[in-house]
Amino acid sequence: MSPRPPRRDYWNEPTLGWWERAYIFEIIRGLLTTNRVFWRNMGRWMTGRKGAVTSYYPEERRPDYARGNRGKHVLTQRPDGRPQCIACNMCATVCPAHCIEIEAGFDIEDTTHPKYPEAFAIDYARCIFCGFCVEACPEDAIRMVPDVPNLPGSDRHNMWLDKEHLMTWNPQQDVAKPYPPKGGLQK
Repeated sequence: MSPRPPRRDYWNEPTLGWWERAYIFEIIRGLLTTNRVFWRNMGRWMTGRKGAVTSYYPEERRPDYARGNRGKHVLTQRPDGRPQCIACNMCATVCPAHCIEIEAGFDIEDTTHPKYPEAFAIDYARCIFCGFCVEACPEDAIRMVPDVPNLPGSDRHNMWLDKEHLMTWNPQQDVAKPYPPKGGLQK
């Protein structure tokens, strides 16, 4: 066992008076505060009013739920159901959290945009919901909607959302920059 490092001396180290050093008075003060809040909320609950600030998500949403909340990502789709994304990696490049991973594929039959994402995944354990990916996308292929169903999780391995999930949880096909059908423009 390694020896314990010496304790640092801080310039603003607090000094405890006899009241704080006794601890029992501060413990009693904390218990009184906890009991006061508990009985106040219990009284409100018994009279039919909502006492606590607990929200029953997802049935109930707090009105002040992150006013600037951008929400969860959506990969938009072309009219034929394929992803609007052309695997240009702009979103992954601009992402400050480096949480977007794209594996590009090549479709020789699509003469307009032969690149497409074979794999597209976002790690929500690292995403900071800044929205830079949405702003950087030149094809309106990624959006954020102010809804976060099933996003909180207890296992970080389950927080990787893949292309299929991002395209199907809230499917959107009304892209600002529609593509011609596969095979190029018809004459």
